Amino acid sequence: MSQLPPDFTLLQVTPELETGGAEQTTLDVAHAVIDAGGRCLVATRGGRMAARLEAEGGRLAQMPVQSKNPLIMLGNAARLSDLIKREKVSLVHARSRAPAFSALWAAHSNHLPFVATYHGIYNARSALKRWYNAVMTRGDMVIANSEFTRAHVIAEHGIDPDKVVAIPRGIDLKRFTPGLITPARLEALRKAWGLERDERRPVILLAGRLTRWKGQSLAVAAAQVLKGRGVERFVIVMAGDDQGRAGYRAELEQDIKDRDVAPQVRIVGHCDDMPAAYALSDLAIAPSLEPEAFGRTAVEPQVMGRAVIAADHGAARETVIPGQTGWLAAPGDPAAWADALATAIEAGVGRRAAMGEAGRLRARRLYSVEAMTEATLKVYAEVIEKRRSKAGQAA
Repeated sequence: MSQLPPDFTLLQVTPELETGGAEQTTLDVAHAVIDAGGRCLVATRGGRMAARLEAEGGRLAQMPVQSKNPLIMLGNAARLSDLIKREKVSLVHARSRAPAFSALWAAHSNHLPFVATYHGIYNARSALKRWYNAVMTRGDMVIANSEFTRAHVIAEHGIDPDKVVAIPRGIDLKRFTPGLITPARLEALRKAWGLERDERRPVILLAGRLTRWKGQSLAVAAAQVLKGRGVERFVIVMAGDDQGRAGYRAELEQDIKDRDVAPQVRIVGHCDDMPAAYALSDLAIAPSLEPEAFGRTAVEPQVMGRAVIAADHGAARETVIPGQTGWLAAPGDPAAWADALATAIEAGVGRRAAMGEAGRLRARRLYSVEAMTEATLKVYAEVIEKRRSKAGQAA
């Protein structure tokens, strides 16, 4: 593990700790800092993952950092500055744009290093939006969660490539271990999803929050195409929280009914046991309509030994090897997705298992949480050392 300075205290700033890759990474890094002998604070609105942070030794600093209201953001900057002084923070790490403005101001006013992680590809259709997004690049270092994201940051903001490092999101290999999934966990999910104990149809998992760009509607359309071709022996399980998007969920449910694919597609809501979810599945799909900056729902199933179909854009081109660990399908094209699903179904249990094993070995090598946290702590150590060297030269 990288050597952190004595009495190192990290302040991470993230909008909320509900669910998602950025939130999980926040907890993973907090855990690594604590294991390395440091302290970790997380400024956030809160959420269902906050209890896990505190159980693992992290400290919660609850404040409305998710707000985009300029007055609240200004208040957050003052609150963060007070927190920095009170807790003797060593480095500030922002994980989203709105809180990054407050965090950057607080870090600069206290002469502290500032690091930001680009967790997504932020669209910029105007100069104002590009300026807003660029707050993530105004600190000492930018962490991109894939090579795809790194290339985007450099091209979009024209910054020095040496200032942007790609650190792929990490997967907890201890949690995502196929051999640790008990029959009881599988049975609990089977009941929750309404699957028969002797279910013989291939179970296809689409994991991810219910939001339009994640491609749930595309999967419904592809299911209709497959059914029109006479392929009916499959079931697509959509596992994810609607996070208040009740209208979109209702739209999906109506679409499933209108397309007459209710026997083949079901929405099961939030799932707390994702390792068991992948273990219960025969195949995972990630049909995102927009490029994924990393796309953990294409990597986690591979860690669990499951073949994957992902949209052919973004970081999926790094994480899925066509013909070896899964398949790539044209984004937004129901016929192409029906073709890919048919290919995966026809491949049979043996072929899918072989691809899943290839994916498991590769993903464990490249995408472990240990590799991610080691690289992140190395960035912290290097940024602090550069600051000290500059201060020494100035003196």
